[in-house]
Amino acid sequence: MSDEPRWLAADELAAWKTTAGLLFALPAALDAQLQRDAGISHFEYLILAGLSEAPERTMRMSTLAVLCAGSLPRLSQAVSRLEKRAWVRRTPDPADGRYTLAVLTEDGWDKVVATAPGHVAEVRRLVFDPTTKAQTRQLGDIASRIMRTINPGGDC
Repeated sequence: MSDEPRWLAADELAAWKTTAGLLFALPAALDAQLQRDAGISHFEYLILAGLSEAPERTMRMSTLAVLCAGSLPRLSQAVSRLEKRAWVRRTPDPADGRYTLAVLTEDGWDKVVATAPGHVAEVRRLVFDPTTKAQTRQLGDIASRIMRTINPGGDC
């Protein structure tokens, strides 16, 4: 067995450099659009959108953290900011008091409804307009494969 690293081939290195650039540039571009147009971060939008799709617009904080790919402390800080704007409230989970639920308020729902069209337009402009239908399918397949490697048994 060799201790020599498996270096990337030239085509792999080129693909990795482009992918790494995308992993930094896309979140920054989405964050900039949301900050400019809605006064919220991309992470805050993910929280609001996730709750908007949940049954009764309610979710355990621990589940929401996984959905938003954030730690519980990061989520808690963001939810605190959203609570100050009356878009989210926290309540103990009646099924198990060890958990805390995040609940999207009516004002929070209104914020998601107002913010979603601009966000979707930016996602479309940045990701889907420059790709063909076949590339879109490939992108989804590739992202799913990588996510299964990162999070085996996860929901992605």
